[in-house]
Parts: sequence; structure tokens; C-alpha cells
Amino acid sequence: MIDFFAALLTPQLFEATVRLATPVTFAALAAVVCERSGVTNIAMEGVMLVGAFFAAWVGWISGNPWLGLLGGIAASALFSLLFAWAVVSLHINHVVTGAIMNILAFGLTRYLMMVFYGRQGTSEAVAKTLHHYKFAIPLLSDIPYVGPAFFNQTPLVYLSIISVFAWAWIFKRTRLGLSLIASGEHPMALETLGRSVYRVRYLAILISGVLCGFAGAFLSIENSNSFTEGMTNGRGFIALAANIAGGWRPVGVFIASLFFGFVDALQMRVQSLGIVKIPSEIFIVFPYVATIVAIAGLVRKSRPPAAVGKDFNIEGDGE
Repeated sequence: MIDFFAALLTPQLFEATVRLATPVTFAALAAVVCERSGVTNIAMEGVMLVGAFFAAWVGWISGNPWLGLLGGIAASALFSLLFAWAVVSLHINHVVTGAIMNILAFGLTRYLMMVFYGRQGTSEAVAKTLHHYKFAIPLLSDIPYVGPAFFNQTPLVYLSIISVFAWAWIFKRTRLGLSLIASGEHPMALETLGRSVYRVRYLAILISGVLCGFAGAFLSIENSNSFTEGMTNGRGFIALAANIAGGWRPVGVFIASLFFGFVDALQMRVQSLGIVKIPSEIFIVFPYVATIVAIAGLVRKSRPPAAVGKDFNIEGDGE
């Protein structure tokens, strides 16, 4: 039994945990920013997919993964503005708009695969991925288990961790953070103080688009070397669940994202060891099922922002 756990719980498992949690962490932070401002954003799955596609395409044509990253972020940000225009300016239902955006993203990337690559399925591979820039932080990376997991990673993984604590500070200490919170709790009060709720929510959705761009780029030009249709595999929805489980707080959603990353890394480790003889499809869905079950027990304890998902119309009654 001891040998079993020794073979299973290796430093590589915990390193993979943090790596696999990274796209969910970025997307979950995007959910925090949006929902704290009062916007229910289920379009993150689609925004991530668009970011993943353009990161791979720009990275392929330029031969530079950093330009690919910028391309993915720019595409995600622009795509998210379409969502912002619909829900903030046109006052269309947030959930309906998000669902349409996800369908649009899947269809758009499928179409662009034919336009840019002349085929469907998987794009051309980029010459170099962001994983190539992995580096260890001296001394800290030597700490058993914790070191390889958190201090021997790639720039995007480090950035995701830094972003968690940066956003925790922003919400508590800055005017931007307080405006986002006010927009999600008491939008009319924020408007009365002279801050435009429309502008705050536009900015929140734009920021979420940038964060989803990082998540999408991670999937296509770091964790992989190409874009595959539908490669987000529900991570946008897992991020929404992580946001709820984390209580709409950056550190909380990071912990929830790590749980998903751990279960995902664990199923891959179990498959590689051949410990359990069951179909591989069961292993693939296991992280999602485990995450849903774990998060279900936390939903009742979480209190969402008071105005989340509610339309705000300054010409109406503010609801």
C-alpha cells in the first residue's frame, strides 16, 4: 500500500496539478471580475476557444509563441466586447447571450480552420511553445513537493499565481476593485456617486476577455503545440463552478482550480500506471464529475453578488 501511494503521489503529480489548474485559474479569475461587477458570464468557454485559436494561428505564422500569446489575448478581448455590447448596451439576458456566444465561437473557429488551414480538426503545429521557457526559481524549487509544483514552472503558470494575489489586492485596496464590487452589489449607488455602471461593466468584461485569452493561449501553445476544435473541453464551465466554490474571491477560486488540476493530474497518473483497468473515457470525465460533486456541497454556503445577472438600465429602474 505504501509503495502504491509512493508511485502515485510523486513530485511530478503535484507539478502537473498546478500546470493543469492554470487555464481554469485564469478563467475563474475572469468569472470573479465579471460577476463581482454584476455580469453573469457563461461565454468564457467560447472566449477561451477564440483565444486558443488565434494564439495558435499567430504563433504558427509568426514562428513566435509570444506573438501568438498576444494574438490570442487580443482576439479574446475583442470577442468579449461583443458580449459586453449585447448585455450592457442592448440589455439582452446574460445567460442567453453567453450561450449564443459559445455556439458562435465553436462555429467561428471551425470555419476559420477551413479558411486558414484548409481542413478541420487540428491546426498546424507551432514551431516553439511557451513551455520551452520553463524555468526554476533557485532555492524555492528545491523544497520537496512544493518546490517543483510552484517554483519550477513556465511564465504563464507563474503569472496565473501572481494574478490571484494581485486581484485579491485590487478588490480590497483599489478604486477599480471597489467600483467592481459596487457595480455588482449596489449599481444605482455607484451611478449616484458619479461612476458609470456601464463603463465599469464594459471594463470588467474586457478584463475577463484578456484573462480568458491567457487561458486559451495556454491550452494551444503551451500545454499543446496546436489548436484542436473544441479543445477547451468545458473548462470555462468548470471555471464558473470554481468561482462559486471559491466564494467569488480570487484566493478561493485558486484553491478550487487546484482541486480540479489535482483530480485531472491524478487520473492521468493512474492511467499511465495501469492501476485500474477501466475504459479511458471514464478517466477523462472523472475530473469533471469529481469537481461537480465537490463543488455541489459548497454552493449553498456561497452568496453571490446582489445584482449579478440583473440588467442595469439607467433610463429605467436600475434592475
